[in-house]
Amino acid sequence: MADNANRRASAKTGTSKDRQAKQKTSPMLMQWRFLTVLYSVVLVFVCLAARAAYIQVIEPDLLIQQGDNRTIRIRDNPSYRGLITDRHGEQLAVSVPSKAIWADPKVVNAFDSDTGEKKALDKRRFQALAEVLGRDVQSLYDKVDNPKRRFVYIERQVTPAMANFVEELAIPGIYLRNESKRYYPTGEVSAHVIGFTNVDDKGIEGIEKLYNDWLTGTPDKRKIRRDAKGRQVEIIEQHAGEKAGDLMLTIDQRIQALAYRELKEATLYFKAASASVVIVDVHTGEILALANTPSYNPNNRKTVSNHRLRNRAITDAFEPGSSLKPIAILAALEYGTVEKDSIIDTSPGWMRLGGSRVEDPRNYGKISVTEIIQKSSNMGTSKLALSVDKNFLMDTYYNMGLMSTTGSNMVGESNGIFHERNRWSEHEVASLSFGYNISVTTAQLARMYATIGNGGVKIPLSIIKSNEPAFELPERVVSHENAMAVLEMMETVTQAGGSGVKASVPGYRIAGKTGTSRKAVAGGYGEEYVNIFAGIAPVSDPKIAVVVLINEPSGDLYYAGDTAAPTFSAIVSGTLQMLNVPPDDDSKTARIYSGGQDAVQ
Repeated sequence: MADNANRRASAKTGTSKDRQAKQKTSPMLMQWRFLTVLYSVVLVFVCLAARAAYIQVIEPDLLIQQGDNRTIRIRDNPSYRGLITDRHGEQLAVSVPSKAIWADPKVVNAFDSDTGEKKALDKRRFQALAEVLGRDVQSLYDKVDNPKRRFVYIERQVTPAMANFVEELAIPGIYLRNESKRYYPTGEVSAHVIGFTNVDDKGIEGIEKLYNDWLTGTPDKRKIRRDAKGRQVEIIEQHAGEKAGDLMLTIDQRIQALAYRELKEATLYFKAASASVVIVDVHTGEILALANTPSYNPNNRKTVSNHRLRNRAITDAFEPGSSLKPIAILAALEYGTVEKDSIIDTSPGWMRLGGSRVEDPRNYGKISVTEIIQKSSNMGTSKLALSVDKNFLMDTYYNMGLMSTTGSNMVGESNGIFHERNRWSEHEVASLSFGYNISVTTAQLARMYATIGNGGVKIPLSIIKSNEPAFELPERVVSHENAMAVLEMMETVTQAGGSGVKASVPGYRIAGKTGTSRKAVAGGYGEEYVNIFAGIAPVSDPKIAVVVLINEPSGDLYYAGDTAAPTFSAIVSGTLQMLNVPPDDDSKTARIYSGGQDAVQ
């Protein structure tokens, strides 16, 4: 019993010691945990404070940028392309308001917030949109299929009716935006001069391309801040844009329309491959009209072939044939080997030069310099050219502007084709005198005839009406006396017995020259012809130089006197009336002749 009592006493003593130990250790454990939590909380707040200080004091730009990305927007006011007008202010190219249809694929392919699945597209409305756009509905689905994209064009420059229909469809993610569309009131009549713009309103042909920077303005810009609902709350910056410049051309649209109409009728009537006409003011070098066939409608180019876009009057070079004979006459007069009343012996109507033959259709015998032009004698011009120093002869061709650009600076202008030689054979010189071994454009030929009409003073051609001085200054290249002498010689071409009698205009004195040349093919010349009539009117006081080119006429009529000459007459007659040029033919009855062509010119 005593032992039991001792054990109980010992147990109580041990229990009491354990409690005392627990009482001593428990407060220390709780204090350690408290300090750990406290340190952790303090550390978190220190880190937050340091991060806040870093963001707001040391590196605040990132946060500011993110905020600006959400609230700041830049708004542009519409900027329209400049006007293009003719010399009288008639509009040739204008910009009209238009709409573009675009899509936000992320909105189109939105997900349902409840189910988390992609919303089904409204196929009925998309089908209606595809039908009005003339497209396959699957192509529309493919355009808006990528939700990572936020902007994609559906259709550009749509009609107002189409835009209203799209707006009424109210397809989520399909929107309209403002833009402008170029419109050409004169259509195909002035297409090769004006050119056209692409869907982004950038000029890619003609005057539209040449003066694209001038015609393009910059829009007014506003930087604004908006709230969470998209409302404008502040205008931060405003910048005024640069207004687009307008252009006035030297073209007279009345004359342009007349020239194009006559040219188109001639192309159809003579079944020609193409045709060109250039009308120039001889005193200023201003191009009053420039037209080509076939042409195109710049307002609708979906089915237009590329060959129709070419401005043939400045890009295509042809051997001009006899229309170049006045230069050989001028060179001989300037060099002094002949006088304007000299007699040239062309007998027996042919000659052999270096193994090649130069000939006339018949033996004209002894004829005057004037008759050489009137009868278009190859023998006569060959002898005159061979009588002149070769370097002097070549300089005359250069001085008349046939181996360089005309000065108009139009897109795609050709210098022509002329192969430089250190040595020229007699046959090559003879061929050059009647328009072979050289190719020129219609515009270059018009400049040459304008130089003759201007009394021997060469002036660069221009297409822009401007008061600023021309880059190339006027230059006297032949004497006034000799230029006027050749002009009077060319008048006989449109009189009885001349090769260009059909180019005559009742009531007016007309000077000109026909040119009929075979087109070169591999190994020689083919059976296709180029017909040219180049002339000046009126002779008493020259106002205009006109060149008409008919390329590859088909059928029975293939001489310039039968194709280009009557077209020239119709164009010049209307042009002189529009310019209010008084008749200068003093004869009591207007001279109207009829006749044919007796030689290949």
